[in-house]
Amino acid sequence: MRLGRQFGWLWAAYAVSALGTYLAFDAFSVIAVLALHAGPSEVALLAATGPAVGAVAALPLGPWVEFRRKRPVMMAMDLVRFAALLTVPAAYALGGLGLGQLLLVSVAVAAADITFTAASGAFLKSLVPADRLLTANSRFESTNWTALVLGPPLGGAAIGLFGPVTTVMANAVSFLLSALGIRAVGGDEPLPERTGGERLRAADLLDGWRHILTSPVLRPLFFNNLAANALIMVAAPPLAVLMLGPLGFTPWQYGLAFAVPCLGGLLGSRLARPLAARYGQRRVLRTAGTLRAVWPLGLAFVQPGLPGLLLVMAVEFGVITCSGVYSPVYATRRLECTPNDRVARTLSAWSITGKATTAALTALWGLLASLIGPRAAIAVAGVLLLATPPLLLRDSREATARPSPASAPPSPAGSPPSR
Repeated sequence: MRLGRQFGWLWAAYAVSALGTYLAFDAFSVIAVLALHAGPSEVALLAATGPAVGAVAALPLGPWVEFRRKRPVMMAMDLVRFAALLTVPAAYALGGLGLGQLLLVSVAVAAADITFTAASGAFLKSLVPADRLLTANSRFESTNWTALVLGPPLGGAAIGLFGPVTTVMANAVSFLLSALGIRAVGGDEPLPERTGGERLRAADLLDGWRHILTSPVLRPLFFNNLAANALIMVAAPPLAVLMLGPLGFTPWQYGLAFAVPCLGGLLGSRLARPLAARYGQRRVLRTAGTLRAVWPLGLAFVQPGLPGLLLVMAVEFGVITCSGVYSPVYATRRLECTPNDRVARTLSAWSITGKATTAALTALWGLLASLIGPRAAIAVAGVLLLATPPLLLRDSREATARPSPASAPPSPAGSPPSR
């Protein structure tokens, strides 16, 4: 199904930045362990503090983005990430890199990530007809998993050959290329009209959360995603410490363990649209959301050598395949159920809450890993994850995913693009 030249440029921009991101998969944790000799609590602090502070910094940006042209905002956020990440290899080359700088860079990148996400969702909804949103989101999801298949092993090899900050430089360049791709999208984007004056109001800051919490469709998805995503992610720093430390895996093996299973993401993203067409979005979300929660407990049983590597791959394949089905359907449902004039605020509120929750729990799990060990901390996260699927059952029967008239994307010829 063709989605047009503008979407093609947007898709290309997404592809190059996704590849750069996954070349630098867990780069700051790897740098902290290998170059700065950090322990579990420091790695967890690094993984948690940057996104948490970045989420707070991004709080007023959702309402601000809502009433700005989205494409220039997306380009600016790409350039912010380019500049921030470029300081890491520069400091390393000069012998001055430390955890403090990594924290500052992660704050800037996290705030830019949230702002970009808020702008790009609104941009996509205005670019793609409503009946093709799932197709567009599935293509992004497929691209994301393709980048995950290729990026981590190539990044691990690059670290082994050229040093620990090589992939961070590549990631920085990818954001510069993404900004150029978004610029090539072109088109005349009208400035969104604002009612009630130009000044940012307190109500604007809360409007995204108000929309989420009063929607019988979005509310259960929101709470399930908060819990499930956080509990999946909190295991990453203890697992990195466990695999790269006591279990003796090399960086390329660590990258390979998470790259090969991403073929499941490609499979899942290809299945998402036909499954949703046959069984409906609600059933697909409930089934895939439940299945993705049952796998991560297996990571607590990883052992050294080939058996351990194969175990990590099998667990990650299960999680990622289910996520590949879940994510494009969930992203589409969220856009369908959000009016055009609230998309940026809603996505910003969603991202801020998600990053803050994940950051807080990641810091807590770093402390827990220091007290009871990385393996036990991974096991606790896996057990708690099993309690998240019932949240998806709260979607009330009368709450359908049909978009309201206010949420249908505009159809004028020169409308903007997205990502």
